Amino acid sequence: MSHPHNDDGVGTAAQLSRIARHGIYTSPTSLDPAAAHVAEALIATLDGRAEQPVLPPDLQRLTEQVQQKATIGFPRITAEDGVRLSAHTIKLKTDEPAPVVIVPAGWTPFGWGLFEYTYLQLAVRGYHVLAYTPRGIGLTMAVPGTGYVDGPFTSGGTIDVAGPHDWTDGSTVIDYAEKHFSPSRIAFMGESYGSGISQLVAAHDPKGRVAAVVALSTWGDLAASLFQHDTRHLAAVTALINFTGGPVERKFDAATQQILADFQAGRNLDTVVEWGKKRAPSSYADKTNARGVPTFFSNTWHETLFAANQVIEHFNGLTVPKHLNLWIGDHAAPEGAGLTIPFSGPNQPVEEAFAWLDHHVRGIDNAVPTWPAVNSQIMFTYETRTDPQTGSTEIVTPAARESSPSWEDVTTSTERWYLTATASDDRDGGLATEPETGWEREFTAGQPTEAVAADAVITSGQAEWNGNPKIYVTEKFDRQNLAVWTSDLIAAGSHGGAARRIRGICELALTVRSTARSTTLVACLFDLGPDSMARIITHEPLTLTDLAPDRDHSATWKLQAAGYDLPQDHRLMLVVTSKDPLYSDASVDGSTTTISSPDGKAACLTLPLG
Repeated sequence: MSHPHNDDGVGTAAQLSRIARHGIYTSPTSLDPAAAHVAEALIATLDGRAEQPVLPPDLQRLTEQVQQKATIGFPRITAEDGVRLSAHTIKLKTDEPAPVVIVPAGWTPFGWGLFEYTYLQLAVRGYHVLAYTPRGIGLTMAVPGTGYVDGPFTSGGTIDVAGPHDWTDGSTVIDYAEKHFSPSRIAFMGESYGSGISQLVAAHDPKGRVAAVVALSTWGDLAASLFQHDTRHLAAVTALINFTGGPVERKFDAATQQILADFQAGRNLDTVVEWGKKRAPSSYADKTNARGVPTFFSNTWHETLFAANQVIEHFNGLTVPKHLNLWIGDHAAPEGAGLTIPFSGPNQPVEEAFAWLDHHVRGIDNAVPTWPAVNSQIMFTYETRTDPQTGSTEIVTPAARESSPSWEDVTTSTERWYLTATASDDRDGGLATEPETGWEREFTAGQPTEAVAADAVITSGQAEWNGNPKIYVTEKFDRQNLAVWTSDLIAAGSHGGAARRIRGICELALTVRSTARSTTLVACLFDLGPDSMARIITHEPLTLTDLAPDRDHSATWKLQAAGYDLPQDHRLMLVVTSKDPLYSDASVDGSTTTISSPDGKAACLTLPLG
């Protein structure tokens, strides 16, 4: 770990503002150095290695406050098989029993060190804290001629990807907490990788000692996150492999390397799915339900790592006290910065997670019991304002949220939009409220287009979280390589300004024919503005194999959940392509894909409304 100095400007207002705006990631596989430096400076100050004050005054006061009320430790915890786990403890100086929050680190080379600010906040609230890096996670550097050297927050062993070793390690960490803290209760809180491990430890700890879980940017079904609708989520897995902090041959054992290689090559996928199901909290929902573990979920509509539907399905399968927040943006965008740096005001996603712990672990009488089960931030109730000096327009996203007593109550009705032969402009197909059959539209498959779900894993969604969603120039959609269906202008609905309040999971049904034996369809639903610019509402791919060439095949699939207000005088635009950089595809370059609506099988988009 580096030793920051005053002249580094650690935690400057400009740095914190940048992280708040752009998140803790500068790319899918790199952290903002300033976020790491803030964490390093906090840790160096806590353990007395900082030779002089290196923090801004507010963070310096926070560390001093915690130092006065707690003892700081940096132990190594030995797992059952001898693997040594890097850990960090904040033990309150109190004679009264206090609860402990155990925090498994996310999938990051920085291990547990990244969220030091969170641990300090928890300590101030009255919790012992035990953070640790799951086995194999953390920076590992090759040293020519001598092998490898691990970073200070790196744990030994190889990455088990939230497998049985990680479940057992979680119980070992609980043993350590009981021995050193004698806690009144035990909770697990994790972000991303740590959130999945938190749920799995709660389900599998032999003594059932986990009293509550907070799972941020989490997954319910790892298999579905990797492989759904016969389509591999390649970009997400590639980003994770490249973000382990070390070479694949050092970070994963031979069996896991084989799983990853099979996934990337598209072979032995039944084995890959079985491997993922074993690591899915949803596979053990019965255990979680039997133990009654209160579980708090947070996810995003446009997740590129752990898509929303599989989390929602897991949430629906739980009968425990539970809460689901869905936010604008992508993985870690809502809570990432709030776990890492101070804000001018509270970070709502993190504050609500803390409130969940306060009620279910500390017994605080707060508003948590009155919370509806689901709270959704809606895309995109936005204002536009023009800067009189620059003439530029800024999109401002207010904290517009809607609550529901259950996920089932999010959707109150559905309406059907039928794909038709032509739209009013005669160029594309149309979307209408009456069925139309007997038409077909074709495009050349196998070529990339401008109609993509996201420009990049994580980073596109961070901009969206800050009110700057990706803008699509629909005139650039090459109609030779995709198909488009557009509605007429939609007038205001019964709820006022919004033409349609899209709430829930869209479903698309159509007939497809290919000149090849396989093809991939990527459906993207857009909000098309009067200026021909669009914003994405939702999407989902579907891969079809073993097709009889030039024979019709019926295809129906669900798109990812959405909470979106379509403004009046906008249009719905449905685009079907054959490739997307997020996913694998089975489209044959140069083959022809034909979408049709034969008699008796009208092509239809079912839109959920609320």
